[in-house]
Amino acid sequence: MSVRVRYAPSPTGSPHVGNIRDALFKHLFAKHHKGVNILRIEDTDRTRFIPGVEEEIVESLNWMGIEFQEGFGAGGDHGPYRQSERKELGIYDKWIKVLMERGHAYKAFETAEELDEMREFQKINKQNFGYFGGMWRDATPEQVEAAEAAGKAFVIRQRMPKNSTIVIEDAIRGRVEFDSNTVDDAVLINGDGMPTYHFAAMVDDHLMGITHIMRGEEWISSAPKHAALFDSFGWERPIFVHCPVINGKDGKKLSKRHGDTKCLDFRAAGYLPHTLGNFIALIGWAPGGDRELMTMDELCEAFDLGGLQPAPGVFDMDKLNWMNGHYLRQLSPSEIVTKVREFALAESTAEYWEREANADKSVMPGLLLLNSAAATDLELVERAVQLEQERVVTLAEFGEACAFFFQDEPPFDPKAIEKWFAVPHARQLLEDLVTRFEGVVSCTPEDCESFIRSWAETNAMEKIGPVVHPTRVAMTGKTVGPGLFELMAALGPARIVKRAKRALAQI
Repeated sequence: MSVRVRYAPSPTGSPHVGNIRDALFKHLFAKHHKGVNILRIEDTDRTRFIPGVEEEIVESLNWMGIEFQEGFGAGGDHGPYRQSERKELGIYDKWIKVLMERGHAYKAFETAEELDEMREFQKINKQNFGYFGGMWRDATPEQVEAAEAAGKAFVIRQRMPKNSTIVIEDAIRGRVEFDSNTVDDAVLINGDGMPTYHFAAMVDDHLMGITHIMRGEEWISSAPKHAALFDSFGWERPIFVHCPVINGKDGKKLSKRHGDTKCLDFRAAGYLPHTLGNFIALIGWAPGGDRELMTMDELCEAFDLGGLQPAPGVFDMDKLNWMNGHYLRQLSPSEIVTKVREFALAESTAEYWEREANADKSVMPGLLLLNSAAATDLELVERAVQLEQERVVTLAEFGEACAFFFQDEPPFDPKAIEKWFAVPHARQLLEDLVTRFEGVVSCTPEDCESFIRSWAETNAMEKIGPVVHPTRVAMTGKTVGPGLFELMAALGPARIVKRAKRALAQI
């Protein structure tokens, strides 16, 4: 079988983690089988259409490296690939007519008030919820003609078979059976003439030769309706693949508090696209063995339906951060500087970090400072980035982490001053630091370490910690950071002296 799958988003909201995993799985599956991945825009719900979302969908997919061999923006022999355009061409009119002629669909004329009364009755009497026929399922042609002549609005509903078992063979869950009497008659064509997902997606899947309908397990309850549609037309059913849901670490449905956000927010937060792809691919799918860190090519090579799990996948921000930190450490300092500078100047980065919800307002100033410093002293920036590379997990963190390298007067942490500039030896230490490095052209980490250890030994200190800490605060304003000797060498003698003199003024 030549695999053909489709990613079919609706332009009703920005793509989030679940949407992107859906697209990624199809990309990996099509690549693995040397098949075709199709992008189709399902925009029949015009009441929820949001301008600009189509463009955001495409931008998200491009950033993630998800490829399409056919479809919206790519062309192909099965277009158009936007459902509203397919509707205008009369594609759905043709097939709903076939369905009605075969008795598998009917017009229903209930008003909104009548449908509300039906639902309330079902609720009170604890009946199955849904539309199971009313008077119109078995109405005579004369009754239908009279309703149309009276100008009554109608929808076209699917006539589900009664008193039968509908069997679905799901690629993950195996045989799933449904009592057809519990499956409601879904609306196929709305009152405005637009097809619903239930109808348009299945018709398009057949016409586009889709071999596997891959989607979230929340669609399992709709599977008997869709299977019945294929059967009513006499079409071969595609293989149903209902992928596991995504939960947070607490086992509850994924939400924003777990880290679920739109795809492009991960870009603006400083995550690498490959990291996000690697991370999302492993939510509900296992490649076998203990493999976790995988390139896109490796994911494509390994991905198949056998690795999909029926149990919910878990979205773990800690794991995402670990992965992103790992991939950042695989880059050279020059590669990181290039990425950070592009990241700092991206309009979406500033927009994200200036939102009210994002409390950390120090990110953008730090990034812009790094970008400016790179224009005048690229060597210092690359050394700073290299020293912080082991400590940060996102591109966004490099700005603040490296800021003290480029600031003429990095701000002092008041608690650090109170603790370490108050020790009895602080003044003498800083004065000797000035003496040692004033007038020196350059220094190495070994030079800096030699000074610290010699000073501790000369002043009868058993450990170098009491020497390291005041020196670090003088150099950076903070008590934490990369290795002291390496950062001092990166700063160079002139900055060491200037910062030591500034620190002396605090004592």
